[in-house]
Amino acid sequence: MTSITSAAAMKLLDLRLKHAGSIVASAIGEFTSVSKGDAGGSSRSDGPHQEIVCLRAGGTIDLYRIVVAVSSNNTDDDDEEEVTTTLKLITRLETRSVLRSVSAVRVSGGKRDVVVVGSDSGCLAVIDFGEEGVGRVLHCPVFGKVGCRRDTPGQYIATDPRGRATMISSIEKRKLVYVLNRDTSGNVTMASPLEAHRPRTVVFDLVGVDNGYDNPIFASLEVQYEDYEDEVLKEKKRVEMEKEDGRNGRGEEDNVPLGKLGDGFTKQLAYYELDLGLNHVSRRWATTTHRTACCLAAIPGGADGPSGVLVGGEDYIEYLHEGMASPPIPNGAKVGKFPPKRLICAIPRRELHPESKGILITHMTVLRQKKGKFFALAQSELGDVYKVTLQMSKEDKTIVQHMTVCLLDTLPVGTGLNISKLALLFVPAEFGDHGLYQFDAIDIEDSAVKCTSEETIGAFLKSASSGDENAEDAFYSTSEMAASIAPTFRPTVLRNLHKVYTLDSLAPVISVLVGELAGNEVSPQLYALCGRGPTSSLRVLRHGLSVTELAVSELPGVPGAVFNVRDDQAAKNGKFYDRYIVVSFADATLVLSVGETVEEMGKESGFLTTEPTLACSALGNGGNGEQEGGIVQVYPGGVRHIQRGSVSQWHVPGIKKIECASANESQILIALVGGELIYFELDPLSGNLMEAATKDVGADVCSLDVGAVPKGKSRSLFAAVGCRDSTVRLLSLAPGSLLEQKSSTTLGTTRPHSVALSNGVGSDGAGEITLSVGLDDGSALRAGVDPITGAMSTSPSRRFLGARPVAVSRVMIEGSPSTLLLSSRPWIGRAGQGRHALAPMSYAPLDHGCSFSNEAVREGIVATSGSTLRILSVGESGGNDVVLGAEDDEAFNSTRIGLRYTPRQMCLLSAKVSEASRKIVLAVVESDCNDFGEEEKQSMGFDSTGKSKAVSKKKAKGDDEAMDMDEDSDEDDTNMDEKKVDGDDDDEDDTTRLTPIRGPVPAEQGRWGSCVRLVDPADGCTTLDCIEMNRNEAALCCASVRFHSRGGESLLAVGTVTGMTMNPLRHSSSHVVLYRVVNGERLQLLHRTTVDDGPVLSLVHFQGRLLVGVGKTVRLYEMGKRQLLKKCELRGMPTMVKTLQAAGDRAFVGDMMQSMQFIRYDSTANRLVLVAKDRNPRPITCQELLDINTVAVGDKFGNVTILRLPRGADAGAIDVTGTRALWDSARDDATPKLETLCTYHVGEVVTSMTRASLVAGGAESLIYVTVTGRVGAFVPFTSRDDVEFYTSLEGFLRTETPRPTGRDPQSYRSYYAPMKHIVDGDLCDAFAQLPYETKQKIAESLDRSVGEVMKKLEDTRNALL
Repeated sequence: MTSITSAAAMKLLDLRLKHAGSIVASAIGEFTSVSKGDAGGSSRSDGPHQEIVCLRAGGTIDLYRIVVAVSSNNTDDDDEEEVTTTLKLITRLETRSVLRSVSAVRVSGGKRDVVVVGSDSGCLAVIDFGEEGVGRVLHCPVFGKVGCRRDTPGQYIATDPRGRATMISSIEKRKLVYVLNRDTSGNVTMASPLEAHRPRTVVFDLVGVDNGYDNPIFASLEVQYEDYEDEVLKEKKRVEMEKEDGRNGRGEEDNVPLGKLGDGFTKQLAYYELDLGLNHVSRRWATTTHRTACCLAAIPGGADGPSGVLVGGEDYIEYLHEGMASPPIPNGAKVGKFPPKRLICAIPRRELHPESKGILITHMTVLRQKKGKFFALAQSELGDVYKVTLQMSKEDKTIVQHMTVCLLDTLPVGTGLNISKLALLFVPAEFGDHGLYQFDAIDIEDSAVKCTSEETIGAFLKSASSGDENAEDAFYSTSEMAASIAPTFRPTVLRNLHKVYTLDSLAPVISVLVGELAGNEVSPQLYALCGRGPTSSLRVLRHGLSVTELAVSELPGVPGAVFNVRDDQAAKNGKFYDRYIVVSFADATLVLSVGETVEEMGKESGFLTTEPTLACSALGNGGNGEQEGGIVQVYPGGVRHIQRGSVSQWHVPGIKKIECASANESQILIALVGGELIYFELDPLSGNLMEAATKDVGADVCSLDVGAVPKGKSRSLFAAVGCRDSTVRLLSLAPGSLLEQKSSTTLGTTRPHSVALSNGVGSDGAGEITLSVGLDDGSALRAGVDPITGAMSTSPSRRFLGARPVAVSRVMIEGSPSTLLLSSRPWIGRAGQGRHALAPMSYAPLDHGCSFSNEAVREGIVATSGSTLRILSVGESGGNDVVLGAEDDEAFNSTRIGLRYTPRQMCLLSAKVSEASRKIVLAVVESDCNDFGEEEKQSMGFDSTGKSKAVSKKKAKGDDEAMDMDEDSDEDDTNMDEKKVDGDDDDEDDTTRLTPIRGPVPAEQGRWGSCVRLVDPADGCTTLDCIEMNRNEAALCCASVRFHSRGGESLLAVGTVTGMTMNPLRHSSSHVVLYRVVNGERLQLLHRTTVDDGPVLSLVHFQGRLLVGVGKTVRLYEMGKRQLLKKCELRGMPTMVKTLQAAGDRAFVGDMMQSMQFIRYDSTANRLVLVAKDRNPRPITCQELLDINTVAVGDKFGNVTILRLPRGADAGAIDVTGTRALWDSARDDATPKLETLCTYHVGEVVTSMTRASLVAGGAESLIYVTVTGRVGAFVPFTSRDDVEFYTSLEGFLRTETPRPTGRDPQSYRSYYAPMKHIVDGDLCDAFAQLPYETKQKIAESLDRSVGEVMKKLEDTRNALL
């Protein structure tokens, strides 16, 4: 196998296998104009669809449409409606920038929303997705420097609810306001920015205030700090005054530390007004707010509400607005010297939450309902979602008198809350899968756990009797006070919501491992540690589409083919279902009738069951008003036409036999032994089959296909014929040129096994024809066919699929024509997004297959495997898989295994089961900071499943009202449906109501929960053993070690730390724990070794011993009877040892802040010697050894760097003569420096890398994963031609590819250091989305055709997978 670090391979190509799952920000709106019911079925809402724009980590903008499909299940007893809610990906934009904020705005006079995006490009991007969902940049004005700087706007974006202006703000100082309007042609215009800067001001949140059609107002939550120079001058002046007065120290009034003088801690809510007449922005009004406030939400104003802002902070939510009066005093409360200044309400708290710790509100959103009604949702840092309701005065609806905060449900902690008019809530999770939830109830104030503003203000007035001026601030800044006011609850399963759709996300991926560990599969699997806390999981990723097995039945023998026959008389909803499944054997035919059950048919079907069937089809375009054509069956002796109960036959003349055949709705083509073709057509008037033409092709025919009849046509224009002379010929079926050869291709030494013609739609909307050829050598060939001339493309694509000859057939996937290819593994091919996608199915090998459809399975596959008949459905019922061809992700399906704590690391162990057998097991260490152990949680009464009884009372029937929406549009049909909950139902067993619940938060620091888990990957990753660690002990790393003193037995070494706190970084003790795997099913503790000098963060097997990274020390241990024995150590690592790898006598040490150190073990002197180190400081997150001299590292800034030891650098590392001076070896400039071979900015923090092959027997690549859930690979180039091609293509695409946010691709990939020797594969893949004229221009510059460029891109990806 070629080394990944050979001279030609040191230029790499970055290929993305799976997009990042983490969503940074999101916004909901109506961004496209679509026709009614454009969702692949009937929809509950007509008119504009609700859509969600998601900013993904890695610089991707995704547009998802909420599709609510309603299907009827008509039975004899009842008529039920099945509602399916999904998120459909409409479009995806690659920006190659750091996306920071997004907002939706409907510019006045518009019928749909546009998207305003802030990024690190120094530009404000306004994007319109148009009627077809294609992103188009309307404006991209430049306002600042490139990069995520604290004084460059882009962190916050707020838009005027009336669509007149937008404000973009930086973290500090700078704010810009852009006025939006339309010109006479209806195009969106953007004026020059207006400045609203405020020096020494830190912004925490920004929102547009709804004040009707008055001047636009933006609310900012900010803090202004004192100028440092002014503070220094004040301090100097104070010292001089002390000297003059003879004072030696500060007085009590001056006892304020330097840097905190002034009022830099007081947060303010400020209103910035845009005067449309004067075209000027001014700071209109400001007031102090809660010191822990961090988020804002605007209240509807004008005719729809009182206007104002909700401010979320720690323990409280408050309502503030300019000119608001003091809130009403509760009955019986005494007004002190200082009455309350704000309308504030405490939030309900969890039962087990400590009183000394506050609960922070992280996100809020407001939804406007019909008739001036509205409500807000707020989510806390624990995931609890609260409903906030404001009560207005009956006399004046602009005066808010009361506020109520009640518990809605507990959801995963999200990065935002998006409420749809369809009674749906989309929560993009901070970590883990994103969820789309359906509201079951919303008017829950009478039954839920709640707290009111009257109770909060009453408690304040009761405690403020002392008359202290700071009584209000002291009251609201104490968590104990909030705990004494707020009611408590115990989190349970979802009561008022239920999950209807899950959007998969791997974020965060902590570690990855590649290998074929299942034991019975062809390709390796990816094992990834994902999630955090209650959402932690072990994901097993398999390249391919998931398959749902619907039915399996035994057959009387091994079949030779399987066919489906459409039922023209049973059309429902414009769709035709299958009537028969025809299974052909060597000497017989089995006919199965498809209905509510599948039953065997006899002679009543009209089929000849004593002969094998070569082809069969329903004739006539049923539903088009044409005469029914019946059914045709082709068998070796002739053609059988079954029509209205009568049978007519055409027999083969002489002693010849039919060797192969193909048929569609109106055409039949048969091939006799010797190469003679006979073509039949259906007479549309009489309904009879007519022999139309014959031809001798001059070679034996082994496969043929007449193709499917295109929609709106009466015939297929071409037929594909595969011959035994290793050629595939394309013949015309047009009336004027029947069986005339149009083109042909030669296959070389192999023969065609099967052929198929597929009709599709190209990227430009025109029809296209694709020829798929399955070859005897296990590969598949695909070529484009000109729909007019029938000419084949000169650059067909070829891919190896398996060891068996490939059988090709047509199927339907998601309403689009696709191709089923069967070899030693089944595959699905489909065109989409300007490229052809081919992915395997995660299923057992199949022999024959075709499409299948009935009322229960709309789009399925009927196939045979051995002597069994199987009905399959591609993709899970939830639709969570990547739709093949709909995205540019590779198709991966995952299996999820839940974990107890956040996973930290995993390793493989070879366990001895018996004297003659061994098995591979997987060890995973898990730990959570600020968490209790499992036993402590159980003793406290905590239930992580949430199935315990809720504290709140259950709701009675009819308590909830409709969530009716009233938007600016006139459609009333988009209102939310009424949802009622039966109080007697118990939904604990409903999987749609399960939700992850975080455990109780400890009151003090240094509390940990941790365990060590043993998993069997060959048995579905079932847990064999799980050992809980000691109290406050955290397992952070693990490694498989084989001590020579124990005969090479694989032991599990676990590095633990006890009582560790992050700030300051300290711990009470560290240990290395050794476990033995007993019988491959449980862990046995051998001993624990206490280590000093710091926490243990890395372990590695090293020459029959254990190499441990302990703080700043690398230490080598040998195994003893009661503990590990220290052999030697190397002190003085720069900060802390983060990663360790070993090869031969070398160890590769990754420092937490100072990059890589190469060390070498001198066995004669028993010492570790520093060989070389990196000259550039890098905060290392992961590393992977490429060879004995080369290592790839990832840092916390999202860079991947490949370092190599210079030739001859280690020659003088160890002086065996002893003549080298000790002080010379310690000099920093005398230590050799590592060479930098490659540098590349991924844009996401790479958390783990491994060198592996994703195909059995394929070349190795560097597989990496990121903290945001991306899976990618660095593929080494194998030839200079490939390097020149991709380098030139990348250069052209840097200027030709659209830049939605204005970011330069090369500048982005060189964020911290110039990119070097790595080609941006994401940019090269953008070639397929370019207009044809641009693609042709680039291809001509490369001296290639467009097809050849596309083929090259596809072949590179196919070689990896």
